[in-house]
Amino acid sequence: MAEAALAAGDHVVAAVRNPDAVADLNTTFGDRVTSVQFDVRDTTNAASLVQATVDRYGRLDVLVNNAGRAIVGAAEEVTDAQLRDLMDLHLFGPAALVRAALPIMRAQGGGTIVQMSSQGGRMSFPGVSTYSASKFALEGWSEALAGEVAPFGIRVMLVEPSRFRTTFNAADVLDFTAISPTYREGLTDVRADMATADGNQEGDPVKAAQIVVSLAHSEDVPLRLPLGAEAVERLTATYQRGLDGVSRWAELARSADFTDVAASVRPI
Repeated sequence: MAEAALAAGDHVVAAVRNPDAVADLNTTFGDRVTSVQFDVRDTTNAASLVQATVDRYGRLDVLVNNAGRAIVGAAEEVTDAQLRDLMDLHLFGPAALVRAALPIMRAQGGGTIVQMSSQGGRMSFPGVSTYSASKFALEGWSEALAGEVAPFGIRVMLVEPSRFRTTFNAADVLDFTAISPTYREGLTDVRADMATADGNQEGDPVKAAQIVVSLAHSEDVPLRLPLGAEAVERLTATYQRGLDGVSRWAELARSADFTDVAASVRPI
């Protein structure tokens, strides 16, 4: 993502846990890139990171919340600490950075917030309850945010990728719960699928980054962007199942209303 933005002529602040990992960017792009040690879960440092960016380059046009990882295991197997950690990483950390960035973007008269979600932010399946819970939360929060900041010229884009060839599925990144006898058989295939995906993902991260950067520069920014063929197919099927479910239970659902009260009229 940083390389794509720099190739497009942008300046970049790369906020990463290990700045040495992006030292090559400094060598190639010089003072157009600044690497900063940052853990997105530490929300107390969000405001200082944003201010340091403005101090360095004079403005903040695009904020990309890209940090993420997964925990694989049954909902009953996931500990409180594991659930909270992913909520910190995928919701509370990005929320703190967005809150810090909004006053800057309003003063500028615009900006773009890119939230890296997942197809797992719109659908879920056994074994990924914790990951999907955190991404569902990010999506709900960001959808409301988009309506709130649109009058100020600030756009929000939720990117919903399928599998891309990053280190997301690497053995030292992907986390698994302790296997319980209760769910061992039911989640065997899911665990194996997630564990063997590293290096075999069909998504090209270079192409994905170029698409995201080009949209951030464009006039037309979608609220949601499924990224990758699998994401398009699986999310289409998810939406259709949802519509089918609403249709199936619509008559029963409508019967829950008072019979003598007019339908509500909402502002949005």
